[in-house]
Amino acid sequence: MTPRITLQNTPSRKGAIARSVSFDSHGNLLQGALYLPETAATPLPAVVVTGAWTTVKEQMAGTYARELAVRGYAALAFDFTGWGQSEGTPRYVEDPATKTADIHAAAAFMAAREEIDPARIAGLGICASSGYMAAAVADDDKFQRVALVAPWLHDPAMAEDIYGGADAVAGLIAASEAEGAADTVLPGASATDANAVMVQVPYYTEADRGLIPAYDNKFSVASWKPWLTYDAQASADRLTKPMLMVGSPAIALPAGAEAYAARARASVKTLWLGKDVAQFDFYDREDVVTASADAIAEFLAV
Repeated sequence: MTPRITLQNTPSRKGAIARSVSFDSHGNLLQGALYLPETAATPLPAVVVTGAWTTVKEQMAGTYARELAVRGYAALAFDFTGWGQSEGTPRYVEDPATKTADIHAAAAFMAAREEIDPARIAGLGICASSGYMAAAVADDDKFQRVALVAPWLHDPAMAEDIYGGADAVAGLIAASEAEGAADTVLPGASATDANAVMVQVPYYTEADRGLIPAYDNKFSVASWKPWLTYDAQASADRLTKPMLMVGSPAIALPAGAEAYAARARASVKTLWLGKDVAQFDFYDREDVVTASADAIAEFLAV
């Protein structure tokens, strides 16, 4: 059995402590978990950590935040507006603009804390939030560096290919613009329900991995337009800060990562693991998380 590393099976990790925190983002109170080293001199270098689409802070964002705390960083995982324990309506909308704004709010919150060095704040985006994080870091002077893990970085043309072509995407966008779309909520993931957005996928449908009680496991139909029209590649033209990408040939969208790295104005360092490391392995496979967290900690240690 593959060893997994999650917040559920190891809620307390030697070398790190967690504190419940909250902060404002455009009038909504967002709930977070701030992971700190058990023993370290302050002020600390800091990282804002965000996870895959539809997820909450108790999943991969929290796992990486805790791992970075063990390695000497103050690391924040939080629930985005309308997700998890955070305020905000409509609920369960995967809106890149709102989530990017939340990352800016998280950076401001971290910069104001006395235990954190405001000159050493970085961003870490995992999977879908890689695009949001890269854009936030590109545009926010509070961030100095950015790391991406198993990055999903699509543009509208890629989205058409992924989601069945122009007609299929147009239909999803039309559904998201229909009256009552925000209140039409589908299962996020299911092993049996064909109406779910992710059907029979690993991690999200496994109770000992991503299918945890804290996971909303919901997806508003209003998500389709902002998600499918999002251009995660665009921030490459604005990013001038150092970037680390950690992935493998088997991640969900390697072409997006390669296109972004080629387009970026910034220095982009890459760590590509083996072909046996799939997208979901980056979320909780012990050896993969350890290797990724080690590389990120080293990259941020400047």
